[in-house]
Amino acid sequence: MGKVSAKIFDLDGNVVGKIRLPSIFKTSLRLDVIKRAVLAIQSHRFQPQGRDIFSGKRTTAESMGVGHGMSRIPRVKGGGRRAAFATSVVGGRPTHPPVVEKKIKKKIPKKEMRLALRSAVAATASKEIVSSRGHIIDDVPDFPLVVVDAVQGLKRTQEVQETFIKLGVWSDVYRVKESVKIRAGKGKMRGRRRKRAIGPLLVVTKDEGIVKAARNVPGVNIINIDSLNAELLAPGTHAGRLTVWTNSAIEQLDKLFGGK
Repeated sequence: MGKVSAKIFDLDGNVVGKIRLPSIFKTSLRLDVIKRAVLAIQSHRFQPQGRDIFSGKRTTAESMGVGHGMSRIPRVKGGGRRAAFATSVVGGRPTHPPVVEKKIKKKIPKKEMRLALRSAVAATASKEIVSSRGHIIDDVPDFPLVVVDAVQGLKRTQEVQETFIKLGVWSDVYRVKESVKIRAGKGKMRGRRRKRAIGPLLVVTKDEGIVKAARNVPGVNIINIDSLNAELLAPGTHAGRLTVWTNSAIEQLDKLFGGK
């Protein structure tokens, strides 16, 4: 993370210049802070849920007491002897149901959230950290990987693929393609049948067609520099996502996130 400059590559993978790296890339790696920030971001997507306070209680069940040769749990009145109302019985009410009052949103100080973002940005410049996260980076020429702003104007998926091949990033996209698996458990019945790995992230300053062009490339996310957050740079709380920066995005980093 001690580099002071990075090479700028064109869409053919050729070096066309150098750019001075902002001071944000000198931030020390704080995995603990990154984890807290990502969990806080994820908690804001949870939907509060609760149960009806009368759930399982709309019944005539009543215990008959002792002396009947059976357990003293509440039973529905009438011909049958079905248990009801009590907890821990078949047909009974839930024991400790979820309530809407539960505080599920985690809060984190703004200063700590900013530190997490700065640390996650700095981690993208470390080849060792990116490799340890599982990305295939054998053909990536430099870290951080900086490309000219012309990449923002790509209009077709084929153009995105060709650019990623020349930048050495396509091997990681292929890894994502091969990682698709059927989820185990009931999640497969609830709209999340398949799961796959996370691929490269492209940080831009303006969408001139690249978002639509890359939307069918598996595992790839395109994000505007203004919307960058710790979760995008460290999915699953694991820092070191393979990130491609446009040179204009690099120039704006310190301006947007340079404060303490």
